[in-house]
Amino acid sequence: MQEKEIVIIGAGPIGLACGIEAQKAGLDYIIIEKGALVNSLFHYPLLMTFFSTSEKLEIGGLPFTSITPKPGRQEAIEYYRRVTQNLRLNINLYEEVHDLKQQTDNTFHIKTGKNSYHAKYVIVATGFYDIPVTLNIPGETLPKVQHYYKEPHAYAFQKILVIGAQNSAVDAALETWRKGAEVTMVVRQKEIGPRVKYWVKPDIENRIEEGSIKAYFNSEVKAIRQDEADIRTPQGMITIKNDFILAMTGYQPNLKLLQSFGIALYEDKNFCPHYNPETMETNVPGLFLAGVICGGRDTHKWFIENSRVHAILIMKAIKDRR
Repeated sequence: MQEKEIVIIGAGPIGLACGIEAQKAGLDYIIIEKGALVNSLFHYPLLMTFFSTSEKLEIGGLPFTSITPKPGRQEAIEYYRRVTQNLRLNINLYEEVHDLKQQTDNTFHIKTGKNSYHAKYVIVATGFYDIPVTLNIPGETLPKVQHYYKEPHAYAFQKILVIGAQNSAVDAALETWRKGAEVTMVVRQKEIGPRVKYWVKPDIENRIEEGSIKAYFNSEVKAIRQDEADIRTPQGMITIKNDFILAMTGYQPNLKLLQSFGIALYEDKNFCPHYNPETMETNVPGLFLAGVICGGRDTHKWFIENSRVHAILIMKAIKDRR
């Protein structure tokens, strides 16, 4: 068993920021990540551009220089990799936490698939990208239905049905259409989402208006079959042919994992976990939260740029106790 003062669960940008602050404070820490470094960013679409500018994505006060003001996925991955490498952050990748228990002395025992740890403090910075919001309709588990979109080439010259109207859905619709796909969008709301990136929103609206991309608003997919799908529209049920379905319906944090750690959730507040906003400590003494996970199911509340400060708040709280 490894003895650590702090165990940080999650090696996304905020988990790395926590590691940087722990290192600055001279605290003995380790970062544990179940996948690759910045695993969520790694699984983002290849051509994705961040809404934030590069300086707002910086961690630890280390400059992020990008070719354009708003960097893409590849630049961000390279930046966080270089930060990790240059600062020699203590990190174990491809190591998933299976169990976390608080002992009678308020310390923690953490068990992973590879190791066991004993720590005085634990920071959970696990993000939200691992669990897609499902449709719960017949046929959703067919291989042609994808909840993650990587890049457009695979869909060239195919009939594509895109479900959703936020950034991920709009990006998928535009990119696949530009590679020769016949694209249809199904949107539950009456219009494209208001949070869509301001330089992309006019593009998708113009493509819909000119008829290049077909869109059904105030509509829902009700059933999926091998080569078609049923859609409930304001004019009634219709059936359209398709080769692939990109269900860009959003993602949610692993709230069951938080509950297994003993963290209480506010059911009336998007299952937001209990924590002190001044210290980021949860209802479990010594157990802290950082990053997007703090918003529960409201995954649009916290971003890299406004949750970087969580690392500073947590380390201040820990140093004050010492």
